Amino acid sequence: MDVTVKKMETEDEILGKAFVHWKTWHAAYAGMVSADYLDRLTLPKCEELAHRWTDGLLVAKIDGRVVGFIGVGTRDDAPDVGEVFALYVLPEYHGTGVAQRLMAAGLEALDGYREVCLWVLRDNARAIRFYQKCGFAPTGEEMYSDRVKASEIRMALAR
Repeated sequence: MDVTVKKMETEDEILGKAFVHWKTWHAAYAGMVSADYLDRLTLPKCEELAHRWTDGLLVAKIDGRVVGFIGVGTRDDAPDVGEVFALYVLPEYHGTGVAQRLMAAGLEALDGYREVCLWVLRDNARAIRFYQKCGFAPTGEEMYSDRVKASEIRMALAR
């Protein structure tokens, strides 16, 4: 399987990223986040979001099709901390190495930051295990997201 990871640039890539966002949230988060939030997270809503957020986004493509994406950058309140904001891969590509390729590219883009962190749903054991394999460890920080009605934990890359 030939995976290409690249900066999201074209309209097809933006729409592909939107599809991955929509599909993965509904597949992974049912029962973990508010059903009302998932009901409102439609494909057109994800397309709107994808057009608004294009900075720091890399897509993974197989045979020209977007199968995953990672979003990285910094927050205004912590400009010296790199953050993985999102990492999603279509369910049919779980276990194929696509997520690892995306994470490697995302971490390369964040090279040079004194710290790299991410937030993950506390109940998302699969994602937490993946992030631990990538070198992240829980920091002990937790927050409740009113947006999705679920708790998230912060993880940081051990350097």
